[in-house]
Amino acid sequence: MLDIGLQELIVILIVALIVFGPKKLPELSRAIGKGLSELKHTLEGVKEEVETEFKESTETVKEELKETAERVEAELRETVGTVKEQQVEKETEETEKVVEKKTGAEGGGKDGRP
Repeated sequence: MLDIGLQELIVILIVALIVFGPKKLPELSRAIGKGLSELKHTLEGVKEEVETEFKESTETVKEELKETAERVEAELRETVGTVKEQQVEKETEETEKVVEKKTGAEGGGKDGRP
């Protein structure tokens, strides 16, 4: 967070001692300590709340994605089934046409007469 070395800390303490005096410095230190402690506690609470919200929203998104994937899979299976049925119908029609041509060519006509 703050990159304060030992020399900077000594300078800050000397300036604080000169500005506030030896009687007010302990009170000021306690107040700053309490403030930093409260700030830390508040930040931890915010962090936990954000993590909780993130987990909940992530779970919601996962569930929605799973449901969407299942719907897409079902629709895809239905479409594949329909395509296969159409393909079978087409092949059946083509087979019937070939059979009709062969029987028509062998028999001479549609009524079976040469």
